[in-house]
This record gives sequence, structure tokens and C-alpha cells, in this order.
Amino acid sequence: MHPIARLDHRHVWHPFTQMRDWLQREPIVLVSGRGTVLKDIQGNAYLDANSSIWTNLHGHNHPHLNAALRRQLGQVAHTSALGFANAPASQLAAQLTKLASPRRTRTSNPGGPELSKAFFSDDGSTALEVALKLSYEFTRRTRGPRTKPRFLSLQGAYHGDTIGAVSLGHVPLFHRSFSGLLFKSDAVMAPYCYRCPFNQANPERADARSYRRCHWECVDQFESKLKQATHAKMPYSAFVFEPRIQGVAGMIAQPDGWLSRTTELARAHGALLVADEVMTGFGRTGTATHPFFASAQEGVQPDFLCLAKGLAGGYLPMAVTLTTQAIFDSFLGEYSEFKTFFHGHSFTGNPLAAATALASLELLTPVTARAQRRQLEVNLRDELAELWSLPAVGDIRQVGLIAGIELVRNWQTREPFNLAEQAGIRVCEAMARRGVLTRPIGNVIVLMPPYCTTRRQLRQMVSALRESIEDSLA
Repeated sequence: MHPIARLDHRHVWHPFTQMRDWLQREPIVLVSGRGTVLKDIQGNAYLDANSSIWTNLHGHNHPHLNAALRRQLGQVAHTSALGFANAPASQLAAQLTKLASPRRTRTSNPGGPELSKAFFSDDGSTALEVALKLSYEFTRRTRGPRTKPRFLSLQGAYHGDTIGAVSLGHVPLFHRSFSGLLFKSDAVMAPYCYRCPFNQANPERADARSYRRCHWECVDQFESKLKQATHAKMPYSAFVFEPRIQGVAGMIAQPDGWLSRTTELARAHGALLVADEVMTGFGRTGTATHPFFASAQEGVQPDFLCLAKGLAGGYLPMAVTLTTQAIFDSFLGEYSEFKTFFHGHSFTGNPLAAATALASLELLTPVTARAQRRQLEVNLRDELAELWSLPAVGDIRQVGLIAGIELVRNWQTREPFNLAEQAGIRVCEAMARRGVLTRPIGNVIVLMPPYCTTRRQLRQMVSALRESIEDSLA
């Protein structure tokens, strides 16, 4: 075993990892990368098929991002945002609020709120934590201090690992053990079309690989939940959602129209909209109707837009919560009123991360870059089509450049593998032996390639997945 691998085994505790299993094999120690390719300490090359856990937009070691990082490093690496401003963070806030403005969105409702304020933090969890605290206090200040704000999110929701973000989540495997620490939030039916009980209950809709033929029962359930809360005089303060596709829930793709329908209902019942675009932002869900944000692709303008992961191009941890002037104004007052937003982080608005994020936006903006992403989306769909012939593939869900391949024991009955069988883990381990790296979500294999990925590399990713399914699940 390599000395670095031994040090890892001796001292490092890895996230979302059963460490007993981890300690039984030598880990892949990654040491360098360029474009879509990563190399380990033994000199082996791998394709990064999930963009280093959904963060890397443009590929590793990108010269434009490297140059921006070096320029800022020659000036100052970090300054505090508590009492001071810095140029990169100020410029990034201006750029992000401009991109998120309704007037920049062809399909969005012109009457939607303008997101004019940016609060920086460290990662997706903290971006959601900011939105949660702001919406909580805004509700109390507008509805009265005796109000007890309540939040609604989707079944299978995952919004991060901080206590507030976990409280908004509904993944029992991840969240049950922390239940004693959490506040209660309500869950409503997610549009998990492949396993929709209404589809399965009706023989006419039960074809094993054809679905989304329904009467929007999931929207009816959503509306019923809102009406119950309003009737009980306990309306929701905010509806928290991942737009277009739910990530950790299993890459659950939302059918066209679902997001616009549910958010319109939520607004009608007085709920603020919190869009968790930690994964979906910056073109991940496609560029057909909006090049940057998934919410805008359905004409939805939220009150809070939470961004992280790809914000700094996958280089540095950085997050931001965009919100409205009205919410900002509710925290204004005389110092003695103590209406200040008492929240912050040591590395808020870090200049290195902000400078890199600005450079990343420069790469995303040109028309040629958007065309390249559209072509990559088409290529990914074409390559994935060959997987439908595999008996262990129950469903293939693709939204833009995000794909989830759900593995099943029997595609005709949709019978799932038991999680303890580690079907997804075994397939991903077999993919690594074939030079392709990704990580499963239970029985769902994720493919989310960097935007620089070539057609040949896509083909290699999908071929490795196909061979690994055949070998591991035969």
C-alpha cells in the first residue's frame, strides 16, 4: 500500500462512507487532473464522470481559472467580510444578481421578484441555512412575532447537512438518526414518475418503461397540502425545492410543467419560494430556455436562489444566497433595534473564490459555450440510449447534463435491489477498474460530466457503465 494511502487509513474519516469497508481496500489517491481526466498516485488515469461530486464545470486545471486564481493570489488571499468589502466579491454579487434578474429571463414572470442582494457563505448547506433563517425572520416580521413559521419541502428532499438544512430534508436513511436535533418540516409528494403510486395503481399506466401519463395527481396532493395548512390558519412560510431534478433523492426528474404549477400554487397561498440550485445552477439542467438557472427554465422567479458547488468552477468552496430588496429591507433599522441579520462565516466573500467564480462565469457566458453544452447534452442522451437493453436498467433520467440510471432486480416489475446488497457501489467499483469514476446514490448511478468532455470520453463512460452492470449484476 502506498504511504499516502496508509496515512489516509490511519487518520482520515470520509463523508457518507462506511469506514469498515473503506479500510479493507487501498483507496484511489488522486494527485492531478486536466480536463475530464484525473490521475492517481500510481499513474493510472480516470475519467471524472460526476464532476468531482457535481462541482467541476469546466474540467480540471483550466488555464482561465488558474490565471484568475493566480492574479488574485498576487494581491490578497483573504479578507474579512465583517466590516470590510473586497472587489471580487462585490463584482461577483453584481454579476450574479444581474444574471438572476427577471428581465434577463425570457420565460420568467415579469412580475417576479428581482434578486438584488447576495449573501455569501461556504457551501450548499450554509446557503440553505441563510435562506431558512432569513425567511423565518421575514415571516415573523411581516405576519407578527407570534407567528411560528413552517416550511414545506418534497419527499426525498436533501438540502444539506447543517441542522437547519437537515430539518428541511426527508431522507430517512440520512436524517433519522438526527431527528432529536431537528425542527419539524412538512413533506409533500415528489413527482417520482417512475415509481408513482398513481401510475402503478392503474393498469393502463403500468407499462414498465413508459410513464408520465397521468392527471397531475402529485400537483393535486401539493395543492391539498397547502389548503390544509391555510384552513388550519398555519400557512407555510416557504416552499423549499430543487428545480427540475432532485439530486440526492435519486436524480428524480420533474416532468415539464410541474415546477411552474406547484410554485404558482405556493405563491397563491402566501409561501415564499426557496430554490435550491446548489446542484442545478450554472447550466447543469440545459440551456434551451435559460443558460444559467433551472428555475428560470420554467418561468419561476424565487424569493431565494441558493447557489454553491459549481459557483467557483469546482475550484474552491463558495456559496451564495440571492434574495430580494423587500427581505433585505426587513432587516434595516436603528442599531438599537437589533434587527441585524446575526449570521456569518469567517470565509464569507473570500476573494480567491470570488475571483475564480467571476472567471467561471466568463467561460459560461459566450454563445459558443452554450452551443457546446447543448451538443454535449444531445451526445449524452444518444450514448445513454444503449443502456435500455440491459435487464438491470429500470429507468434512465436525464435533465440537461445530469443523468441518473436506476438499477433494478427486474425491469418488468421495477423490483429494486436492497440497499444492503450495494448494487450501485459494486457497479461504481467496477467502473473505476475500467478507468471511470463516479459515485452512486443507492441504486442510481450518476453521470454528470464536466462541460469539456468529448464525445469519445462520453462513449467511454457509458461503455464502462454498461460493462460494469453486466459484470456486477449478472
